Amino acid sequence: MITTAPQANTISAALSRSARKNATSVALKFLDRQWTYQALNLAVNKIANQLIEQGLKKGDRVVAYGKNSDAYVLAWLAILRAGLVHVPTNFALSAEELRYVVQQSEARGIISDLSLAAHVEPAIKDTNLVFKAHFHSSEAQATDILQLALADLPASTPEVALANDDLAQFLYTSGTTAAPKAAMMTHQALMAEYMACMVELDLKPNEPMLAALPLYHSAQMHVFLMPALLLGTSVRLMESPLPDQCLEWIEKELLVTFFAPPTFWIALLRHPDFDKRNLSSLKKAYYGASIMPVPVLKEMEQRLPGVGLYNCYGQSEIAPLATVLRPEDHADRPASAGRPIITVETRIVDLDMNDMPPGQQGEIVHRSPQLLTGYWNNPKMTEEAFQGGWFHSGDVGYLDEEGYLFIVDRIKDVINTGGVVVASREVEEALFTHPAVSEVAVIGMPDDKWIEAITAVVVLKEGASVTEAELIQHARQHLAPFKLPKKIVFSDSLPKSTAGKILKRHLRKDI
Repeated sequence: MITTAPQANTISAALSRSARKNATSVALKFLDRQWTYQALNLAVNKIANQLIEQGLKKGDRVVAYGKNSDAYVLAWLAILRAGLVHVPTNFALSAEELRYVVQQSEARGIISDLSLAAHVEPAIKDTNLVFKAHFHSSEAQATDILQLALADLPASTPEVALANDDLAQFLYTSGTTAAPKAAMMTHQALMAEYMACMVELDLKPNEPMLAALPLYHSAQMHVFLMPALLLGTSVRLMESPLPDQCLEWIEKELLVTFFAPPTFWIALLRHPDFDKRNLSSLKKAYYGASIMPVPVLKEMEQRLPGVGLYNCYGQSEIAPLATVLRPEDHADRPASAGRPIITVETRIVDLDMNDMPPGQQGEIVHRSPQLLTGYWNNPKMTEEAFQGGWFHSGDVGYLDEEGYLFIVDRIKDVINTGGVVVASREVEEALFTHPAVSEVAVIGMPDDKWIEAITAVVVLKEGASVTEAELIQHARQHLAPFKLPKKIVFSDSLPKSTAGKILKRHLRKDI
């Protein structure tokens, strides 16, 4: 009797199934281009074959450094099909920061936007890359992902054996240290999360989606774009989230679902076109990545009547969705992050991993098939993250009597500015390099636009002088723009404990 093993449930296999089922349906739109599911799948094969021909081998890491485009999506899917590991990076990173990712991930390839060449060249100097390409360019001498997709090339599925537990992606996430760490995500972890997203967020194949937030961010990629593509949904992709264009596309293409962090929902509500556009097609509005002010939430309910609101909470290490507050729960608990999704188990614990009673605060910990397998080349951080057999989120919260989660604060000194996490120590170290700075503490302060604005409290050396503008300009040499302080406060001293630790909670009260 002949027996065969079942097909591995990898992301690549799931895409092939979706392409077979939805062959002639439109999968992706970008600018004036559109890809049916069949065309998308064949293009992924072409690119994957070329990646292999260029010398990349299974398990090699490939850095993706660019803005949203159809080519970015094609490259991501092709990297997986070739058995490689995708390493997304924020396109606002400086050359120095990009170089850290290239070196720490031990990357063998990089795909970037041509417009970012000035950062790429110094970042990859003297590295061991065997493959360099652009997402989309007119440079004949450069390997071009979009042109590979459109070319008359072999489109057979590459013969690469993929397993459920193969690594799919490194998600770099900041913590209390200046150096970001790479969360290792497998195919099976991401697939578990995709299936849960379909259920918990009520995603449907006949409800076209607007995807405008950066795809290097796990929320846009893994909570929305990928579940949509595996379902057979049509996705309108934008290079960047511009309020006027988002409103225009929702009206023009009768888009039904849209995700954005609170800062962008605020920008949409304040835009003069908001009340001019016909947004009646929009039925599901998702928000997350940072805390939504309740007054803004109430305004959304008033100005988007009949639209279901979903609060999505989580973090990169859990792929990233952990809990959801569904539309029917917003009336009673507008400040809640909801309840754990079907693939996540969540507890609130004390320092000894004892469960906290309802209403009492503790650290939020998770257990789930969606979780990272560990941090790349960082066993110490991996061990710390999984103490007691549960993943420690670093967030403080509490559960109510019915199991709804409320987020209180962050244990680690990180700042969530506009939905992007920034390590305060990283900003502090950049400011410390200025010769006039004696001491510095960086905190997040409540802000109407950014939710948390990066604020630096600086003590100068005796007899030294420097202006706020000069310090920010100095920091610009070391940091991406989104990490720069929005405000610098000069002080004679910083509050400290008897052990010499800076008491940041006092600073937040005093500023």
